[in-house]
Amino acid sequence: MPQLDPAPWLMMLTLSWVTYITLIPNKVVKHKFPNNPSPQSTEKPQTRPWTWPWS
Repeated sequence: MPQLDPAPWLMMLTLSWVTYITLIPNKVVKHKFPNNPSPQSTEKPQTRPWTWPWS
């Protein structure tokens, strides 16, 4: 069965993961957000009960 022979796909899988692990995190870490996050208020919003039309 050709699926059990690791020669054709194991090296490609290994090289793909090595590339992913070494290059992609560097690109993600260098990304800068355009806006700084602002803290949210601690007050809870006022909610109103829902009026159901059939009740």
